[in-house]
Amino acid sequence: MFQDFRNMPLEAKYLIFASFLPSLAFGTFYVDLSYFLTTIQGLSDVFMGSIIMIMGISMVATSIPLGILADRYGRRKFLILGNVLASLTIAVFALTIDASILILGAIIEGISESAFTASFSALMSEKAGDLKRTSAFSLLAFVNNIGFSLGAFIIPFVYLLEGFGLDSREAHVLLFAILALLSFSATFIFIKVKEKRNFKPMDNKPWVPRKSLNILLKYTLTGAILAFGAGLFVPLMTRWFYLKYSITDAYSGPILGISNLLMGFTNLAVPALARKMGVVNAIVVTQSASTIFMFSIPFSPTYIVASILYIVRTLLMNMANPLQQSLIMGLVAEDERGAASGISSSLWRLPNSISATFGAMLLGEGYLDEPFYAATVLYIVSILLFWILFRRIRLPEEMVRM
Repeated sequence: MFQDFRNMPLEAKYLIFASFLPSLAFGTFYVDLSYFLTTIQGLSDVFMGSIIMIMGISMVATSIPLGILADRYGRRKFLILGNVLASLTIAVFALTIDASILILGAIIEGISESAFTASFSALMSEKAGDLKRTSAFSLLAFVNNIGFSLGAFIIPFVYLLEGFGLDSREAHVLLFAILALLSFSATFIFIKVKEKRNFKPMDNKPWVPRKSLNILLKYTLTGAILAFGAGLFVPLMTRWFYLKYSITDAYSGPILGISNLLMGFTNLAVPALARKMGVVNAIVVTQSASTIFMFSIPFSPTYIVASILYIVRTLLMNMANPLQQSLIMGLVAEDERGAASGISSSLWRLPNSISATFGAMLLGEGYLDEPFYAATVLYIVSILLFWILFRRIRLPEEMVRM
């Protein structure tokens, strides 16, 4: 299994391991956001859901132009810009409860996410090369999931801070501020990555990725359906655990962290799984199995059972993530990868963030099971459509190995 990760290009390793610190910071930020804004900051469920939606809309509105600009003027620049803005966003959310500032922070977070994701996938694909691309995205998923899980695990650190005389809100604020600094420090590693091309404006280059448009439409359609289902419950799980079982983020955060920790290790097996089954088959099998466990969560008699089901669901669903990243980067034209990444990311993020608002409204009204039922239907539709559209498609490296 580990032979897939040997001889990884050096700059691909820089990108992978530099991503650990932002993953750690956003492991806390994303997992705890729904709980932090409501229970700690005293804001409503509807406003909390609206903030998540604004992040998504901002990300969608800027992903495509920023991805295209990254293709034209240099992906590393936009990667660094995205990381800096993301770090500032964490600090903004920690230091204010002013609605206007939080909305502005949500907009900036969306911009930072689009700049980072559109540039990162394209730059990673360039640095890893065709033969190591799936392995690189799998190792990236491993590192990111370990960082994300540790971010969730350190949420109980607020109790230690409270031991020094801080109240619950002050402890949460200080934790967020520390994480913002850690995320920003990754910038100094990203600077070490060089781009092999001298990017210059190309006036005759179309702004729409025409060569890759057909494959992008198919890919984003299936992803958007799945994303809408995921948004109904995934970003709201700390809130859901509190409403369903009356447990705080100090308990639910580590539970969600366990899922990401284990997920990191399962991602190491992804290249071998792809070799054995094929990338498309592996995506369909893991997502289908995950959906079964997701549907079972509302029937859990205790939070422990619900936690186990959620962990298994997350492991299976997210094993498909590096496979999907490798798939789309392998199928689109090399000079359109930034734009393709921006388009696929934005058209996943928009329905995901919109449905989070509906999910938050359902939770606020006491409908705690319905988000999972609706998500199950959407997942099934997405997986079936993906299989129909992609079942005959093979990546270039798969064709070589046949």
